[in-house]
Amino acid sequence: MRDVTVIGGGSGGYAAAIRAAQLGADVVLAECAETGGTCVNRGCIPSKVWLRAADLLNRLKTGEEFGINATVKEIDFTTIVERKSGVSAEIRMGMEALLQNNGVEVVTGRAVLKSPQEVDIDGRIIETQKVIIATGSSLSVPEIPGLEKAAMTTDEVLEMTAVPESILVCGAGYIEVEMAFLLNTFGCKVFMATASARILPKEDSDTSQRIAQALREKGVDIIPRASIESVKTNKTETTCELSGPKERSVNVKKILVSNRIPNTSGLGLKKIGIRLNEDNGIRVNDRLESSVEGIYAIGDATGGWMLSHAASSMAVFAAENAMGAKKRYPFNLIPRCLWTQPEMGAVGLSEEDAEKQGYDVETGVFPYAINGLAMVRNEVDGAVKIVSDARYGEILGVHIVGSNATELAGEAVLAMQLEATAQELARSIRVHPTFSEAVVDAARDANNWALYLPRS
Repeated sequence: MRDVTVIGGGSGGYAAAIRAAQLGADVVLAECAETGGTCVNRGCIPSKVWLRAADLLNRLKTGEEFGINATVKEIDFTTIVERKSGVSAEIRMGMEALLQNNGVEVVTGRAVLKSPQEVDIDGRIIETQKVIIATGSSLSVPEIPGLEKAAMTTDEVLEMTAVPESILVCGAGYIEVEMAFLLNTFGCKVFMATASARILPKEDSDTSQRIAQALREKGVDIIPRASIESVKTNKTETTCELSGPKERSVNVKKILVSNRIPNTSGLGLKKIGIRLNEDNGIRVNDRLESSVEGIYAIGDATGGWMLSHAASSMAVFAAENAMGAKKRYPFNLIPRCLWTQPEMGAVGLSEEDAEKQGYDVETGVFPYAINGLAMVRNEVDGAVKIVSDARYGEILGVHIVGSNATELAGEAVLAMQLEATAQELARSIRVHPTFSEAVVDAARDANNWALYLPRS
């Protein structure tokens, strides 16, 4: 009997298998497709190659501010696709080598749970003490008549060798916002229709406003409180009828399909008593264990957090708990990021959610416009916002929009993990000039002694 069987070889399953092996477990990993899952092959890594290309294009266009007048003669999309594929392949090879190095047996095939201690991998029965489900997620095409003819999936965006003239992005979450920035940068006219009142509805309202402003300034047409009612396609374009407080029709060449759902069907979960959430994600407790003892679930398979780094961090906790630990996973420390222009990084509660939970909220805000390095680089869009408890100084959330926000989010996570107060963060030291100074300055503002802001 094996100690641990991991189902899924994406970011979460890969990390879980290695961590369990490090702890002395005899591990089997079942993967029915490519090692690396969505993140390496169709998500995080490929999209960041494209967004890097978009960033370089933007820098070339703004080089004249520093006396550099460059002309972009052409954009070779085939080269971008080749680089994307090459980076993904290199990472896959590294993952496969590390699995082998750690003694993990990788079995190619589709896994089905026959019992809490039996996994069928294409006819091969694996007896196991514990199971970690890390099956990820997949694209889901809405059932709207006529949509399929005009649909362009995020997978297809990452393989494109020509940019559509126009596109309707349905939704306003992390994936949709990044895709809107990416397509817009390469010359596509982008419309965003979101059923919510604002984009990034789960983020702090100030963050949402700043990212929305950046999108609009770049020419993206954001249509709030709207959803697709019908789609009609002719030889030249597609007409989308949008429902909402104000009915509107939009003519585009393509409609982006980006919605993802947990890969939990066909695993035999209900048969053995595993409970699912409304989104078909596996319901887990704070130790990442499902409703069936000895079976854990991580990452996209649990629904909700569709983030690779969430899956990887969950993997460590799930593997350790499968090997006998009883560690609670810190859901409140999962950072959220966008590699847009400007970037976004956040962790913890928004100001609105903190108030809803009954906290006496104190906030501190420091704009990039008066950060030294931001001024040097002419990257002055954005701000750092810290949400804290007025009574004890506990940092409840940090919200950053601006250059290097994706890196600065890690600093915020560490501060919250080590239970630093806003007062302690305000007295910490940073190199000058850096963007990280803005985090300290925001903490000082939360304590009402900002040095570089005018008195209110």
